[in-house]
Amino acid sequence: MTHGGTALVTGASSGIGRAFAVALAGRGMDLVVVARRHDKLEELARELAGVRVEVLVADLAVDEQLAEVEARLTDPARPVDLVVNSAGFGTAGKFHELPVGREDEMVRVNVQALVRLTRAALGPMVARGGGAVVNVSSVSGEQPLPGWSTYAATKAFVTTFSRGVAAELRGTGVQVLNVLPGFTRTGFQDHGNFGQHSIPGPVWMTPEQVVRISLKALDRGRAEVVTGAQNRLTAVMTRLSPWPLTRLVLRLATSRMR
Repeated sequence: MTHGGTALVTGASSGIGRAFAVALAGRGMDLVVVARRHDKLEELARELAGVRVEVLVADLAVDEQLAEVEARLTDPARPVDLVVNSAGFGTAGKFHELPVGREDEMVRVNVQALVRLTRAALGPMVARGGGAVVNVSSVSGEQPLPGWSTYAATKAFVTTFSRGVAAELRGTGVQVLNVLPGFTRTGFQDHGNFGQHSIPGPVWMTPEQVVRISLKALDRGRAEVVTGAQNRLTAVMTRLSPWPLTRLVLRLATSRMR
């Protein structure tokens, strides 16, 4: 599935999306790379020698441009074997003080676009009896996150949605993998003001590490993977902790990060 064939990767201009594109090209997959920045996508296409790279410039928050990506996924003459939904962003601050337009845009990119592209991909894949979708969620979605409320909520949606669809697809030959990274050095935190300077160095992972773990999980047919031992421990503890204790820990942690 991840050797040969064609993969479509959103958010491919940087971070985890770009790392997925590079890794999949290394496995001999042709690529459709999707992002807003044409220059970054062209730069990536030049870097990925030996495979075909189709550049598709689209802002997934814009309906018409999202529809273009959906149309590419449903084109019967050019089947896509793997979709990586990596596009996304976050904002930081008190929800009632943040510009509502930016929060709405985040929901459209992190949730609506992912749902629509997953749906567009799965129809043809199920009909063919093979294929896979990788949805990049986050351990941030495992609990409410004061200061990043909308972002955490969008990732909670991605995780719950991916788990449900993965269960529905059993026996079809089609796989959905939910990936939950923790702190990853992508530049994402710089744009979202995520208080990265207060996070200890050992906690961080590189996009390449996240992708390597994710592809190994995909190869093994898994439905979900939390990247990194520390993140797995955090996810388990969060799921098991009573809400009053979690709320106290979150309040202390987020007050230090601002």
